[in-house]
Amino acid sequence: MKLFKTIFLTLLFLTQLVSSNLKNDEKIPAIVTIDWLKTNLNNPNLVLVDLREKDEYLKGHLKNAVNIPGLKSLFDEKFLMPKLDFLKELLSNAGINSNSLVVAYDNGDFIWAARFYWILQTLGHDNVALLKVAYGSLLKENFNITNDEYKPVRKEFIPRVDNKKIQTKLSTLLAIGKKTIIDGRKESHYEGKESLAKRFGHIPTALNYQCTQNYQVSKDGNSMKDLGKLEEIYKDIPKDKEIILYCDGGAEAALNYIVLQELGYKVSVYDGSWLEWGNDTEVPIVNPSK
Repeated sequence: MKLFKTIFLTLLFLTQLVSSNLKNDEKIPAIVTIDWLKTNLNNPNLVLVDLREKDEYLKGHLKNAVNIPGLKSLFDEKFLMPKLDFLKELLSNAGINSNSLVVAYDNGDFIWAARFYWILQTLGHDNVALLKVAYGSLLKENFNITNDEYKPVRKEFIPRVDNKKIQTKLSTLLAIGKKTIIDGRKESHYEGKESLAKRFGHIPTALNYQCTQNYQVSKDGNSMKDLGKLEEIYKDIPKDKEIILYCDGGAEAALNYIVLQELGYKVSVYDGSWLEWGNDTEVPIVNPSK
């Protein structure tokens, strides 16, 4: 009887161990739905991140969502990715470690949550997702909302930088005519009619795919388009060439990064983007407005 009990307990332990490992190995989808979030809301590894400004966050947010204001936290003084030590502390204090399933949402621009997503992946954490629906009435109807600031238990985030996901001015310059370059800014900026930099226009050979094409606007909360519709938008881009994405400062490009990566493209982001390129008189530009 004792032998039977020992065997039974051993098998039970092994079953739980295998089950636990399967859960840890399970990959989070790149874009998660409300239903997915409902199903996984009680997962102890789930970390919700609200990328809106703090004053908006304090007016109401998903329960247990930690606030990381996108514009303040995800750029340095030169509008580049912050230093590694800063990001390590930021993510550790947000309760994120290697086991975390991270879901990010924002105000409906999607670029702040996307920037956060891209930074996490660049730092070696692939288990991150963009919530398909932005903060608004749909989320309020489906989840508990609170005004209290959530303070998570600190975890230890260990960065493992993936240099393939980030491009520099030099690597982008060398890619002209060799790789596909995509400009995620609105058309007037691409055409050289407007600019946030000293120079106007775009990087030579760059194609214009505005990041706003990736989502639909709704009074209930903006939502990402279904993959079928997104595939139709990007159908003319060849998949046999690597893609470098840029915009004004690396946030709009990050939204294109999520979508194109999910569609099977090999993509990376030029972090300096137009704010760096457009202020450098030594690099080439094309200005269709002239």
